Amino acid sequence: MRCACWGWPEPVDFAGAHALVTGGSTGIGLATAQVLASRGARVSIIARDRAKLDLARAALSGMVATFAADVADAAAQDAALDAAQSTFGPIDLVFANAGTGGRFGPIGECPDAVFEAVLATNLTSVFCLLRAVLPAMIERARGSVVVTGSLASVRGMAMNAAYVASKHGLVGLALAAAAEGAGAGVRVNCLLPGFIDTPMLHQLGDDPAAIRARLGAKVPQGRVGSAHEAAELVAFLLSDAASHITAQTIAVDGGILGTLMPG
Repeated sequence: MRCACWGWPEPVDFAGAHALVTGGSTGIGLATAQVLASRGARVSIIARDRAKLDLARAALSGMVATFAADVADAAAQDAALDAAQSTFGPIDLVFANAGTGGRFGPIGECPDAVFEAVLATNLTSVFCLLRAVLPAMIERARGSVVVTGSLASVRGMAMNAAYVASKHGLVGLALAAAAEGAGAGVRVNCLLPGFIDTPMLHQLGDDPAAIRARLGAKVPQGRVGSAHEAAELVAFLLSDAASHITAQTIAVDGGILGTLMPG
């Protein structure tokens, strides 16, 4: 609920902007695509699963196009980017959200192939995406990017070294890109989702309600977050309302990173 006495801003209109969302068929990606499309953006969604993409497209209104590609395959991602730009023109906004949780296990038992696969999806794919879109954004002096990090971008976590390494590296990549784009007004920021109610969270067990209760008890606010809550922050960071915000990592985590909760 907005209070006029606070001067709370109205949602930004994205009319005319072409927004690209990777990993946009479910979870935070889909919620963000929904927010952007509902506010006038032309939205291109890239994800691996064509069936999930078709379901996402059916659930969205507005100008939305979907492209099936595994972002870990640089050639496939480049082809999807070309198709998206042929459909809606130059890309103005990017939400690089595609990612994988990897596989839990001690470092000593992590195969090279698993480590490399996690980095390929979570880090290298974003590098390739930025390499493809950032120069044109800088040339046009127009563009905003948000990448999806994790609480593991700024904290250690046992039993998933590949994931932690990839998400730490992603913050560094975002900061480097932000430094390159700043002079042209192109912004790059990093979202750090906490425990958000998404399909990735549900992979932690067979009972989603039990998972929400167990993890919510670890959050200072006492609950897990929603994909829409994360999507609203992404939309803000992509918008001109955040025109002086770049090179930042911002958590949507109910207070996990910012508090000390003895227990």
